[in-house]
Amino acid sequence: MSILRGKHILLGITAGIAAYKTASLVRLFIKAGADVKVIMTPAAKDFITPLTLSTLSKNPVMSSFTDETDDNAVWNNHVELGLWADLFVVAPATANTLSKMASGNSDNFLIATYLSAKCPVYFAPAMDLDMHKHPSTKTSIDTLKSIGNILIPATSGELASGLVGEGRMAEPEEIIEHIESHVLDKLPFYGKTVLVTAGPTYEAIDPVRFIGNHSSGLMGFEIANNAAQLGAEVVLITGPTHFKAENSRIKTIPVVSAEEMYTQAHTYFKSVDIAIASAAVADYKPKNVASSKIKKASSTLSLELEKTKDILASLGALKSHQLLVGFALETNDEVPNAIKKLKSKNLDLIVLNSLNDKGAGFGGKSNKVTLIDKNLVQTEFPLKSKADVAQDIMIELLKQINA
Repeated sequence: MSILRGKHILLGITAGIAAYKTASLVRLFIKAGADVKVIMTPAAKDFITPLTLSTLSKNPVMSSFTDETDDNAVWNNHVELGLWADLFVVAPATANTLSKMASGNSDNFLIATYLSAKCPVYFAPAMDLDMHKHPSTKTSIDTLKSIGNILIPATSGELASGLVGEGRMAEPEEIIEHIESHVLDKLPFYGKTVLVTAGPTYEAIDPVRFIGNHSSGLMGFEIANNAAQLGAEVVLITGPTHFKAENSRIKTIPVVSAEEMYTQAHTYFKSVDIAIASAAVADYKPKNVASSKIKKASSTLSLELEKTKDILASLGALKSHQLLVGFALETNDEVPNAIKKLKSKNLDLIVLNSLNDKGAGFGGKSNKVTLIDKNLVQTEFPLKSKADVAQDIMIELLKQINA
């Protein structure tokens, strides 16, 4: 999953031969999971058709304030469009458009929308060699950079005129890579590594039976996804679950038993910045595992159980620079029990939820939690989706990092 997933991307296309590349650019944005809308200058239509771009983007292409062929057309609101965008990409950006952007010469719909945009603006110049080298073009580019716009540099190669040199618009793949790198660099958890444990563990009784619990793993997967969307590299150690992490920044390590989860957690813990233990690890396992299926020979069956290794406590004992987060699922004396766990396992934050709260706990898509930090400050949240709970946890961790 790309960091651009879910982003609103406004693509401004101007009248240069490189406009033909924008069909590929739109496809790459869509493949990354973005929602794309296209603005064209009127002259850009000479190089690529609006029909092509509207088909690829699945949104109407705009090039003027109104549809001049329809007397009853509704005004295209450039202010609303500029506010809709999370990112505004002008590609190709001709010398003419660069000059208008730099001076604020709002004589077309694209420039009017640019002047209304509150989001980061990227521009990819495309023109012939001498135009690109001209002092006026350099002034335009320098002005745009000085007011916060992000340059995607032109590359060198054969140009439409037959000259060879700098002025080619960056290839669509390069534009995507440049934007993704810039977005990542601005995210609050970029450069951080987060370890997340998720799901249940299954403790074997015999080759076909096990002791387990009702954890689906959704909470841990939502935490991993949120951390990755905030720029972190994520190591997700997960017990058996049907969920799959799609973000390319998440490394998934499947395990089955508590022992396997313990081993993998200790393998990665020393190299991470944050560890969030959301897995529902079995507290006990059969002391002796049968090598073959146990036959139903009597009306009762007795199993001798022994404690599993306490993953969270062992990580707390090793903790040096890491922030360590645990979960407490309680049915009575919720807050005192959670605080006891917070202290005994050397945690920085504990996420308390109660099976007494309707809609919270295992199996569902929602949760109701109280966050308790190491200073015993409690923050109670209403019932929310687990995706929103994951966001609340990451916001609290960001506060601790910046404290």
